[in-house]
Amino acid sequence: MVAALVLVFAPVAFAAGEGASDEAGPASAASRTEYVLAVSWQPGFCETRPQRKECESQTAERFDATNFSLHGLWPLRKSYCGVAAEARAKDRKGNWLELPKLAMADDTAARLLVAMPGVQSGLDRHQWLRSGTCQSGSIDDYFSVQLRMLEELNRSAVGALFRQRAGSELDEATIKQAFDQSFGAGAGDRVRMRCQTVQRRSIITGLTIGLAGDVMKASSLGPLIQAAGATEFKCAKGIADTAGRG
Repeated sequence: MVAALVLVFAPVAFAAGEGASDEAGPASAASRTEYVLAVSWQPGFCETRPQRKECESQTAERFDATNFSLHGLWPLRKSYCGVAAEARAKDRKGNWLELPKLAMADDTAARLLVAMPGVQSGLDRHQWLRSGTCQSGSIDDYFSVQLRMLEELNRSAVGALFRQRAGSELDEATIKQAFDQSFGAGAGDRVRMRCQTVQRRSIITGLTIGLAGDVMKASSLGPLIQAAGATEFKCAKGIADTAGRG
């Protein structure tokens, strides 16, 4: 969702509620990618981090057991915009529930609690401080955009694939095909999959999706993904775990 929960874009996987020591985005981001949308496959994350608050409370009936959940949206090469050094230091310690509670509309907060299980560990506070402060909109604007993107992803062929194949292994070609089907040819080349090995099983913990354009005003994901630079998929195959295994 703190020290052990790092978001390393090397062998260690990220997922909702993890730390953010390496929120750097796809490998070829220097070309055209401007933002990264990070989503989690929470059952996989919870197998790797069962002690997290959001994992202890996970059930097979909860939203994040059968849908992608939200980790965050961040701009590349910008972070902690206008944030005081003291606040930055506090955030980097990873005890995010010690950060100030975010002031947002009740409806936004209720939706976010469902879509971002890491709220239970203060992930929303961390994401706003690190990345949301670099956007022009309000706290509600920042999270509403992400909620809309997440909803579109879960409605897509990608979301359907993970739900239908839960408990089974998925490979790079199959996932990329689902992205291309929903978001246009080549969309899958803008995606990176994160996995972690647990008891000799490669477990999918989430995806990072490259975006470019005006993310705060765009009405759909397709054009944002198409405008981004290609990246390396990284994890060639892994299991889309089911809730409760860990």
